[in-house]
Amino acid sequence: MTTLTAEQKSLVQEKATAIRVSILKAVTAAKSGHPGGSLSIADLMALLYYVEMNVDPKNPKDGNRDRFVLSKGHAAPALYATLAEKGFFDKGELENLRKIDCMLQGHPDMKHTPGVDMSTGSLGQGISAACGMALAGRIDKKDYRVFAVLGDGELEEGQVWEASMFAGFYKLNNLTAFIDFNGLQIDGDIREVMSPLPIAPKFEAFNWNVIEVNGHDLDELHNAIEAAKACTDKPTAIVMNTVKGKGVKEMEGQAGWHGKAPSVEEYEKFVAELLEV
Repeated sequence: MTTLTAEQKSLVQEKATAIRVSILKAVTAAKSGHPGGSLSIADLMALLYYVEMNVDPKNPKDGNRDRFVLSKGHAAPALYATLAEKGFFDKGELENLRKIDCMLQGHPDMKHTPGVDMSTGSLGQGISAACGMALAGRIDKKDYRVFAVLGDGELEEGQVWEASMFAGFYKLNNLTAFIDFNGLQIDGDIREVMSPLPIAPKFEAFNWNVIEVNGHDLDELHNAIEAAKACTDKPTAIVMNTVKGKGVKEMEGQAGWHGKAPSVEEYEKFVAELLEV
């Protein structure tokens, strides 16, 4: 396995902060959206797009590119912020989030947004699409990898487990699913709403390679992705222990920020906090 260099880690940390700032900017401008679960995956998004994935903003439809599916489509601000930071489209578009006749819808749209590989939003469907992409890659003898991000509340959807059974049965070793285990969904603690716990044993029962990590530790995430690439006979589920609203103390661990936009005053305060060194 390889380790992240100091330069890579510094770049990813810098980009994760920029992504978090852009998430807040977009949601504040829209006066709606989902900041909590977007902020919790910012570290992963920066790592994937700046170190792990084979993608090219100048050729977003390259047949050999790695695929990314945001199965928890409500976290679209995180994906849009990452794509804009990477250069798939102008950052100015982020201020048009959720505005009619503009490109960035409330959930990802593959037909109109460069860099979006799958339209998502109905929970559970994204991981199914990711399974199809992975199987297609095998059939077409392509060496691209498919990465999908699921919410922990999303695991309450039965379709997730149908897809998991499919992936395990077909040994889709080119598929890696990340579970954003921040413990909260729109109605509160996942353990009290409809507990999907324990998560790891469930994926193991469907014949997945399962790795549990701190979802904000770049080295742990990188090592898990490397281990997923080395696994030749199973798909891999990386269960990320994360903090909803990560990076903004007032938002951290608060279900109330699942789908609430900051005011302009809160936005300015939160960005100042993120940019403190």
